Amino acid sequence: MWKGLMCFALLGLSACMPERAAPTAKAVPLLAESGELVVLIRNGSSSFYIDAEGKYAGLDYDLVTRFAHELGVKVRFVVAPRLGGMPERLSQQEAHLGVGMTRQPSKQITFGPAYLALQPVLVYRSAERKPRSLDDLGEGVLMVSSLFAASMKAQQAQHPHLRWHEAEHLDAEELIEKVESGLIDYAIVNAHGAAMAQNFHPGVEMAFKVGQPQPFAWAWPDNAPSGFTEQVTQFFARIEKDGTLARLLDRYFGHSKRLQPIDATTFLSRRVSVLPRFRDLFIEAEARHGIDWRLLAALSYQESHWDPFATSSFGVRGLMMLTNDTADRLGVSDRLDPEQSIMGGAKYIGLLKDSLPARITEPDRTWIALAGYNIGMAHLEDARILAARQKKNPDSWTDLKTVIPLLRNYEYFSTVKYGFARGGETVIFVENVRSYYDILVRFEAAVKPMFPPFNEQVKVSNPENVPLGIDAKVKAAQNGAQRAELAPPPGIEPRTAP
Repeated sequence: MWKGLMCFALLGLSACMPERAAPTAKAVPLLAESGELVVLIRNGSSSFYIDAEGKYAGLDYDLVTRFAHELGVKVRFVVAPRLGGMPERLSQQEAHLGVGMTRQPSKQITFGPAYLALQPVLVYRSAERKPRSLDDLGEGVLMVSSLFAASMKAQQAQHPHLRWHEAEHLDAEELIEKVESGLIDYAIVNAHGAAMAQNFHPGVEMAFKVGQPQPFAWAWPDNAPSGFTEQVTQFFARIEKDGTLARLLDRYFGHSKRLQPIDATTFLSRRVSVLPRFRDLFIEAEARHGIDWRLLAALSYQESHWDPFATSSFGVRGLMMLTNDTADRLGVSDRLDPEQSIMGGAKYIGLLKDSLPARITEPDRTWIALAGYNIGMAHLEDARILAARQKKNPDSWTDLKTVIPLLRNYEYFSTVKYGFARGGETVIFVENVRSYYDILVRFEAAVKPMFPPFNEQVKVSNPENVPLGIDAKVKAAQNGAQRAELAPPPGIEPRTAP
C-alpha cells in the first residue's frame, strides 16, 4: 500500500492551490440574436479532445456539432477545467448549453435526456490484494473522479469512515496512471475509461462497481428560449432512432475492452525494446504514402509482432505479412526485407483507402480499409452488400463489423459472390489494431505538430489552457510527472464527502 504523504497539488486537488478570483460572469447573447451556440465542455477522452490526426473529436463534440448544424448556427466551445463549476456557470448564463454533465436535481438549470450511462468502478494495483468493498480500503488513499463526486454522498452514508479526495482536474486515464505508479492506492473512475486505460496501464485492474451507473445529459439555463428543450429532446430521439448515437458510442467506446492485460504488457515492452529498430522506416513510410506511422506500426505489430522474418501457414511473410501476389503487385521483391515490407504495406493501405467510395469519411475509412487488408476487398464488398440488405450502413465500421462475421455462415455467404470468409477474425484484427494505435498515439510523437483545421462554423475557447491533445497528459507524465512524496501543507486534510 502507498505509505507516503504528498502535496495534494501533485494529485490534481484544488485544496493545495490558491483559488484565483473568479471572473465576473457575463451572460451570452441570445442564440437567436448571435447565431452562435455557446457550449461549456470538459476535456476528456469521452467528451472532447484533439485526436491523433490533429482534429477535434469526442462524443460530446460530435453530438454538439451535429445539433448546431441542424439548428443552422455556428458553435463556440468553451473548455471548462472543472465539471463541478459548470452548473453555476450555466445558471449565470455564461453559455447556452453545458454537455457531458451528470444529471442531478437543480432549480436553475434544466437537463435533457440521458444519452450515456457511465458505471463508476474502483481500480487498484493488480500486484496488491484485491479489495472486495469500500470497507476494505482501510487507510489507503482514494481519489474520486469529479464525474462521480456527487454520487459518493450516498456511499458515505453507507460507509461513514470512508475518506476520499475529489480529483477536480484529472480524468480517468490520469487517475489510473497514478494508481499504477503508486502515487495513490485507489481511484473511482468510469468503467469505459478504466477499460481503455488498462491498455496503457496494465498494472491496474477493476475491483468492483461502486453504486449505480450515472446518467449523463446536456443542461441549459431554466430561462432558455421556449422551444429549446423540445429541440434538444427531438434531436436525441432522432439520433437514437436512426442509429447515429449507437455509432458514435461505438466509435469512442466500442474497442475499449479488446486487449488482454498480457497483450498490452507485451506490446508496451516491445514498444521500448523492438520498435526503435523500425521507427525510422515507419516514419519514412508516412512521408512517402501519407499514412500515420503509428498506424502502420500498430498494423505491423498485429501482423507480425515486429518480426521481419514472420511467416504464416498461408504463405504471408514479413513485417507487414504480405502475400506473394500482393507483393508482386506492389513491386516488393523481398518480403523479408523490413524496408520493402513496410513501404509495400503502407502503399497497400493507401490503395485500399483510395478504392473505397469517396463518401466514406474518417475514421471509418481507415478501419474499413484495414478490414480489407485482412479479409480482402472482394469479401469486404460482400459484407457491404449484406449490410445494405439488412438496412445497415455499409459505410460505417460500427455497422459493418456486425455483418462481417456472418460470412462464415452458409445462409449468408451462399448469397454473395465470393463465399465463405473468417469474418470474425477480421473484426478482432481491426479492433486490435485500433487498440495498439491508441497506445502508440499516447506514447509516440507524431512526425510534426498538428493543429485542428480551421472551421468557420466551429470555434474553441480555452481560457485555462487545458491540454487538449489525446497524448498530452501521458506525455506530461512521461516527461516529468513529479513522483516525489511530499508532506501536505499545514491545515490540509483529506477531503470527505459532506
